[in-house]
Amino acid sequence: TDWVTLVSLLLPAAATAVYKQWIPNTNFETGSNWDKGRVPCASDVVHFEKNKVVSVFVRSPHALTDMYLPLNGELVLASGAGFTAFDGSWDPGCDSGATVRFADVEHNAWFDPTLWQAVSPGRELEPGGRIFSVDEERVPCHYDDVIFQPETSFRVNVDSSRRVIHLRSISLMGQELSSPEAWASYLRGPSAPLQFHGNGTLQVTGTSCPDKSGCACGNTPDGHRICTALLGASGRQCPVPACRSPLQPLGHCCRVCGATISLDFTRDFDLQKYRDRLVQALLSQPKYAGVRMAISKVHKARTFLGVIPRSSTPFIQIVLIDDEVGAQTGTAAEQMAADIMEDIAQHGEALGISSGEMEVATGSTFSGQAESHALSRITVEIVLGLLFGLLLLGGILFLYRKANLR
Repeated sequence: TDWVTLVSLLLPAAATAVYKQWIPNTNFETGSNWDKGRVPCASDVVHFEKNKVVSVFVRSPHALTDMYLPLNGELVLASGAGFTAFDGSWDPGCDSGATVRFADVEHNAWFDPTLWQAVSPGRELEPGGRIFSVDEERVPCHYDDVIFQPETSFRVNVDSSRRVIHLRSISLMGQELSSPEAWASYLRGPSAPLQFHGNGTLQVTGTSCPDKSGCACGNTPDGHRICTALLGASGRQCPVPACRSPLQPLGHCCRVCGATISLDFTRDFDLQKYRDRLVQALLSQPKYAGVRMAISKVHKARTFLGVIPRSSTPFIQIVLIDDEVGAQTGTAAEQMAADIMEDIAQHGEALGISSGEMEVATGSTFSGQAESHALSRITVEIVLGLLFGLLLLGGILFLYRKANLR
C-alpha cells in the first residue's frame, strides 16, 4: 500500500515517465537472503561475513543465540524492531541451533535486466503483458524514475562502461530524490556507500525527456553487460528461433521471429500518442491477442559501403513477436506489421511519419518475400556505392592524366 501511494505521488510530476523498480532486497526477514533459505530463529547463530559490506533492514524484533556482524555495514531498524538474547525457553519450530549465514549480495548488478520490473502507473491503455521492452531498455534509462521499495534495504553493483549513469529520479526508503542537490546530499550520508558500489556513479538530473518524439534509452555502451547478465552468468544461450533468417532488433540480446518496423519521423511525431494509437487500433484486436509489441526511439550507426562509419541516425523501432508455433511462428506479428504499414501509407504524413520499412521472419515460406525487399534495398545500396567508387576512381585517373599532359 505504501508503494502504491508513493507511485501516486510521483505520477503528477511526470505523467509519461517510466518507473523501474528494483526487485531484490537485503532485508533480514527475506528467507532467500540466508544460506538455509529461511529467516534465523531463536536457537540459531547469525553470521555476517566479516569482510562483506551490507545494509540490512530489520522489520520486527528477533531473539537470537548469537550474532557475528561485519566490519562495515548497517542494520536499519524499523519502529519496534531489535534483537534480544535467546533465554533458552522452548521455541516451536526452532530446535535446529544452526549457524545461518547471510547470502552474498555483491553480484546483484544494476545492468541485470532480470532484477528490474517496469511499473507504468495510470497506463490504462496498456494491455497486461502485451507491451515489452528490448533488453537494453529493461534496465533504467536516462530519463527513467527508479524505485527502491520503502522499508527495504539493498546493495547494487553499478559497474559501468560509463563514468556517470543518468536518471530522472531515485526513490528509496519512501523518499523521492529528484534534484541533483538532493541526490548529492544523500550520497554524502552513511548509507549510500553500503547500498551502491562499483566504478559507475549514479546521477539524478530531475529532467524528463524533452522531445515528444521520444529519447533513446542510453544503455547501449553497457549492452554487453546487460546481455552477459541475462545469458552469460548462468551459461545459458539464446534460444534457437523457429524461423529462417531471424531478426536482430537493436538493443535486444537475442534474435527473434516476427516483424520489425523502422520509422523515419518529422518534428510532428509524438511517440506516446502513436504508441497509444497502435494499442487501441491494433494490439487490442482479438486477432492479435498473442502479439506483443515493443516501440522506442533507437540510434543506428550509418556506414558508407557497409564499412566506413558515417553517422548515427535516430529512428523509431517497432518490434512485434507472437506466440504462434511451427510454420505459423511470427505470422500474427507479420499481419499486424502489414496493418501498421497500411496505416502509415494512409495517415503517415498527419502522424509525423515520413517513411517506414518492414522486415519479417516467420516459420512459413511467405516470409521470404518480405525479406527480399530488405535484401534488394541493400543490394541497390551496394551497387550505388560501387558506381560512386568507380566514378571517383575515374575522376582521379582523369586528373592524373591531365596533369601529366601538362
